[in-house]
Amino acid sequence: MKLKSLLVALAALTLMNACTTPTTNTVDAVLENIHARKSVRQFTDEPVSQEHIETMLKAAMAAPTAVNYQPWRFVVVNERAQLDAMAEVLPFAKMLKQAPLAIVVCGETTWFDGNENPFWQQDCSAATQNLLLAAEALGLGAVWTGVYPDLQRARELSDFLGLPGNVQPLCAIPIGHHDGTTQPKDKWKPENIHYGKW
Repeated sequence: MKLKSLLVALAALTLMNACTTPTTNTVDAVLENIHARKSVRQFTDEPVSQEHIETMLKAAMAAPTAVNYQPWRFVVVNERAQLDAMAEVLPFAKMLKQAPLAIVVCGETTWFDGNENPFWQQDCSAATQNLLLAAEALGLGAVWTGVYPDLQRARELSDFLGLPGNVQPLCAIPIGHHDGTTQPKDKWKPENIHYGKW
């Protein structure tokens, strides 16, 4: 009986390890996707499917977050007139006039108790990176265009989107299908690495 219990426990442990140990293919695919990510600023007029939108948002919401507060909020914009008008509000996001979709990553700037949340920018930046990597994995093009901490830009976009007072826009991400001409940049610089101390 003890031997049977031991074998069952060993089988369960083996199965758990198989489910949690990444395979070489998984590691290669993840690293390849990270290194393939690029800032795409030109898009076709092909729409982005609702399935792809939800996939990107699920990836964004899987990001790390201080005390699991999850302050991120997202505004999905896919109406042509609204995208064009938003391009007028954001001087560094003129590609919105071509993109079929934008996702504005916003953060709730207050904690549970109403005090200031000092980590919302970090949490929302992590969510943004996840969203960009998901777009890359889906074969889409995307680019991070900054809003916060430019307070005038943030205020104008907040007014445009009708954001509540405790929600701040961090960035706007134009997203769409691209023609494949934009290539990733090699940013590897060993001289920027220090071990132990500077």
